[in-house]
Amino acid sequence: MSTLFSFLFQFGDAFAFLVIASMGLAIIFGMMGVINLAHGEFIMCGAYTTVSLAQLGLPLPLAILGGSITAGLIGMVLERTIIRHLYHRPLDSIVATWGATQGVLIVLGSTMQGVGTPLGSFTVGGFSYSTYRVVLMGIAVLLLVSLYLFFYHTRAGVIARATIQLPRMARATGVDTGKVYTLTFGLGAALAGLAGGLYAPTMTLVPTMGATFMVESFVTVVIGGGDIFLGAAPAAAILAVIRSGMTAWQGQLFGQIGLLITVIIVIRLLPGGLSGWILGGRK
Repeated sequence: MSTLFSFLFQFGDAFAFLVIASMGLAIIFGMMGVINLAHGEFIMCGAYTTVSLAQLGLPLPLAILGGSITAGLIGMVLERTIIRHLYHRPLDSIVATWGATQGVLIVLGSTMQGVGTPLGSFTVGGFSYSTYRVVLMGIAVLLLVSLYLFFYHTRAGVIARATIQLPRMARATGVDTGKVYTLTFGLGAALAGLAGGLYAPTMTLVPTMGATFMVESFVTVVIGGGDIFLGAAPAAAILAVIRSGMTAWQGQLFGQIGLLITVIIVIRLLPGGLSGWILGGRK
């Protein structure tokens, strides 16, 4: 029983990490087609801001919210000043967002001690588990549900999807497409900052911490394809099973190797990702 619970806990922990870390990238890349190499730095920005606000005495939930808002505002400034001029120029957008990462690394170039993991732990079968990790699992599910309701059941979400898919038609109906692009990019950056803030209590903050999130975020989005809910979410679940199973079998290194092997297989068999395969099967 304890072995089963341990596996389920590892699965839930891996799924939560992949969902929370990749949603911002899935919106910017999947919806807008921008390969955002600054995703990891938005995460780092959210983490550093969260810890700084917490050290000033702000309650952790408000500090996390502050980190998310800060990353979102920086993302909107980046979109309006640089990214806006590079749509449909993927190589140029890669270079531009890479340049932004270097700027962030210069500004936030020091190591910062985390705030400590809250909520303590609980014991099952003689093994101790972090209560905060369980909270993160719940937040991951809540995040998916909230984004689905926003993009499919609110006027703002429908306008955002319509603008990105059919910009000329949206402009013809009076939609300020530039504003929609800015807000959508800002939402993706804010979600990245949220990921950094949520995981800031679990690690020591270093300038390169974004790379940890970046690799697994890209893996999730590449396997999932362009659709957030038919792609990134199922991809996170599949990768979580593989990662937790391989980790339980042979350790963390084999868990990472399992992810890379999965990417190679999926790209070879399903070039459009899971969502491309699912949507193609519907037609």
